[in-house]
Amino acid sequence: MRELYPEIEPYRSQRLAVDGLHELHLEECGNPDGLPVIFLHGGPGAGVSPYHRRFFDPARYRIVLFDQRGAGKSTPHAELRDNTTAHLVADIERIREHLGIERWVVFGGSWGSTLALAYAQAHPERALGLVLRGIFLGRPGELRWFNELDGGARWIFPERWERYVGHIPEDERDNLTEAYWRRLDSADPAVRLAAAQAWGYWEGGSTTLIHDPDEAGNFEEPQAAISLARAEAHYFRHDVFLQPDQLLRDVDRIRHIPATIVHGRYDIICPMKSAYDLHLAWPEADFQVVLAGHSAADPAIVDVLVRATDALADRYA
Repeated sequence: MRELYPEIEPYRSQRLAVDGLHELHLEECGNPDGLPVIFLHGGPGAGVSPYHRRFFDPARYRIVLFDQRGAGKSTPHAELRDNTTAHLVADIERIREHLGIERWVVFGGSWGSTLALAYAQAHPERALGLVLRGIFLGRPGELRWFNELDGGARWIFPERWERYVGHIPEDERDNLTEAYWRRLDSADPAVRLAAAQAWGYWEGGSTTLIHDPDEAGNFEEPQAAISLARAEAHYFRHDVFLQPDQLLRDVDRIRHIPATIVHGRYDIICPMKSAYDLHLAWPEADFQVVLAGHSAADPAIVDVLVRATDALADRYA
């Protein structure tokens, strides 16, 4: 099985103002003359991590990563004004133009797969290929599956769910996303942080196939917890700012683009039904289901992702 490429440091980091409010953290790694690829992180609100650089051969790729609005090192932190899917799609195109890149590979997982699809469908002429992991189409059923009482995830991780739902009084549990949002938007910093950490504990610890209910997850640190929880609740309560079934409806715009779709059979955060629906709408894409959960770091998922980026490098670089 293929493994991640060795750790690598950026050869350039910079700030990019995309409007009068938001300034993005942007970094480039690998070969400045290599095949350009844009990495789209999950969340929304999660930000990029050093291991995200390692899905690409640094000798053959010009690897572009950025923190989306309000996430990671982008500023203002956890800012939700002028923060919608359309704004993020426009930011990706702004980054491409700023870096003088004509066309590039688009790589995204989880929320990053949503954003990759939305961007490619808006700008199909700019995408050389797509690599998509942990498909999330932003449909109401997907949102309710993981975050609401009538979803199915709570039956699989009941110990972890107990803390998530227990943070909200019983008389507010008919809409947990809205109940969390009221706390995440509180003027009291302690209320915001407590809600963010409860939200992050539920999601961040539910990514792996081998589950430890006592594992804190990936979003225990206050800054990361707040940006993730605020952004996700903001996007989820607005149906991720997409029209109903938009990403399936518009898939014909990108069916000619080489693509790999990989999904963990036992992904609890993004159920496999979404990946399968995308596969049915896009039969030309290479569709691979592996024995894994949601995490991009799962060895079975890493294997497919690295093989996919290597194949695109073989084709274009």
